[in-house]
Amino acid sequence: MQLMEQELKSHPSLEPQRRLETGEASSLNRYVRRAAIGTAAGLIASIALVATQPNRPLAILLALALGALYGMVVRPAPLAYADSLFTAAALAVAVWGVMSVIVLPALAGEPPRWDVEGVRAVFPEFAGWILYGAILGLTTQAFADGVNRVMGPEALPRKPSAAQATSIVILGGGFAGMTTAENLEREFGADPSVTFTLVSDANALLFTPMLAEVAGSSLEPSHISTPLRTSLHRTAVVRGHVTHVDLETRCVRAASPHGGEDQEIPFHHLVFALGSVSNYFGNENIRNCSFDFKSLLDAIRIRNHVIDMFECADRETDPAIKKEFLTIVIAGGGFAGVELAGALNDFARGILADYPHLRSEDVNVTLVHARDLILPELSPTLGEYARRSMEARGVHFELGRRVMDARPGAVMLDNREIAARTLVWTAGTAPNPLMRECGLKVDKRGAALVDKNLAIAGYKGVWALGDCAAVVDGKTQQPCPPTAQFALREGRALARNIKAAIQGGKLQPFHFDSLGALCVVGHHTAAAELNLPWPIRKSVRFSGLLAWFMWRGIYLSKLPGLERKVRVLIDWIIELFFPRDIVQTIDLK
Repeated sequence: MQLMEQELKSHPSLEPQRRLETGEASSLNRYVRRAAIGTAAGLIASIALVATQPNRPLAILLALALGALYGMVVRPAPLAYADSLFTAAALAVAVWGVMSVIVLPALAGEPPRWDVEGVRAVFPEFAGWILYGAILGLTTQAFADGVNRVMGPEALPRKPSAAQATSIVILGGGFAGMTTAENLEREFGADPSVTFTLVSDANALLFTPMLAEVAGSSLEPSHISTPLRTSLHRTAVVRGHVTHVDLETRCVRAASPHGGEDQEIPFHHLVFALGSVSNYFGNENIRNCSFDFKSLLDAIRIRNHVIDMFECADRETDPAIKKEFLTIVIAGGGFAGVELAGALNDFARGILADYPHLRSEDVNVTLVHARDLILPELSPTLGEYARRSMEARGVHFELGRRVMDARPGAVMLDNREIAARTLVWTAGTAPNPLMRECGLKVDKRGAALVDKNLAIAGYKGVWALGDCAAVVDGKTQQPCPPTAQFALREGRALARNIKAAIQGGKLQPFHFDSLGALCVVGHHTAAAELNLPWPIRKSVRFSGLLAWFMWRGIYLSKLPGLERKVRVLIDWIIELFFPRDIVQTIDLK
C-alpha cells in the first residue's frame, strides 16, 4: 500500500485516472445491486402477469426484464412505500398501452388493438399490469430498505481532493435546469468539494404539459408546480432574475424580485438552462393586446379573463358585442396552441349552464395557424384527425393564415378581421435573449452553439442545454428539438459530463432517440405517435380515448412527487362528477 501511494505521488497524472476507475467501479456495483433488487421484485410481481397474460413464459420474462429496468432507473427514497406503489402502478398503465395494445400484437403479426373491441379484449390484462406495477413498487421498496439495513447504503464514488470547493451554477429552473441539478446531486453524492447553485425566476418547477388544464379549470394551479427547494437537497436555490453573466471573471449577477442590490455568484462551471421567451416578431400591438402562455401566472390570467368575458356577455344585450366577448382567438397550431384551444373550448361550453343568457352558438374558439395542417410535430393523418375532432366540438380553424396585427376588441388576420376580446399568443418562441447579450456564438434563432458534449466552445466549464441551446445529436448529427423529453435527457448527460470534466474523465456525446409525442385535443380525446425501440424500430400512431388515457397515465407518472400526483388525480376524478369551477383565482399583478 505504501509503495502504491508513493507511486501515485511520484506520478500525479495517475490520480485522475484512479479516481475515474474507482468511480466507474462504484457506479457499476450500484447498478448491479439495483438490477438484482428489481429482478427479484419482478419475479414476485410476475404472479399478476402470469394470471392475466395468455403466454405465461413471456409474462415471466417481461416481468423480470421490466423489474430489472425499474430497479436500475428508479431509486426509491427510504420507506417511501406509498410513492413507490403509486409511481410503479402509474408506469404500468403506460406499459400496458405499449405492450398489450401495440407491441405484443405486432410481434404476433396482428394489427394494434386500439379500437373499441381490441381494448375490450385486452382489458383483463390492464388489471394484471396495474397489480404487477403495485407489487413491483412495494417489493422493490421493501428489498431496497432491507438491503440498505443489511449491507449499508449504496457506495458513493471516491471524493476528489480539492483545496477549494468547485462551484457549479445553473441558470434556469425549468426541466433542463432542474434535471441537471438533480443528476449532479446524484452523481456527486455527499461530496463536499463540489457545490451546486440554481438561479431561477420562480421557486417551483412548472409541469408545462398540464398547463392547458389549468387554463381550462381542470386542475388547480399549485398542483402542477413542485417547489425547487423540496426536490433539491444539496443545491442552493437563489430566487432571482439573471441580469448579467461575466464569462471572463466567471461571475453571475442576479436581481432579487423584491429589489435591492444584485447578488453576485462566482462559478467554476456554468450551465445555461434559461429556456425560451415568446417571440412577437417585433409587433408591439400583438404583444400589448395578447396573453402569453408560458407560465403558471399566464394560465391563471387567461382563465380569469375568460370568466370575466362570460360575466360581461351575460349582461350584454347587443348580440354583436356579446359574441365579441365570447370569441377567443389562439394564434399558433403547435402543441401549446392546440391543447389550449381544446381546453378553453371545453371550459367555455362547460360553464354555459351558469350563464342563462348565453347560448352555445355565441361561443367561438378560433385557432389561427400559418400552415395547412395543425400539429406539425405529428404525422399529417394525426394532425387531420385532431382538426376534425376539435371542429366536431365547435372549434373554428383559420389555416394558412397569420395574425398580422391586433387592437383592443379586434384581431387582424392577413385576410380578414375577427371581433374578439381575447387573443392568446403561442405562435412563436425564441431562446432567452441573455444568450446574445453574453457574447456567445448563437444560431439564427439566438440559441447558443454547443458541441456534441453540450459544452460551449471557447469557454472552459461553460455549458448549455434545453431551449436556449442549439443541441445536435452526437450520433445522427441532427438538431434536437427543444422539447421536455430532450431537455430531461440532456440534463442527465450534462451532469455526467460535468463530473467527468471535474474528475479528468472522458466526456460522452449526447444522443437520444425520441420516444414520440402525445397531444390532448380536448374532451377525453388525444393524438399520439410512439417510436418503438429496437428491434422493431417503427412509429405507431393512435388516437381517441386510448391516446387520452395513455397521455394521463404517462404524464401523471412523470409529475414529480407523490403529493402532486395524488392532488392531480383527485382533480381529475372530481372533474368527472362535477362541473368546472368558475371562481376566479387570485391574480397577483
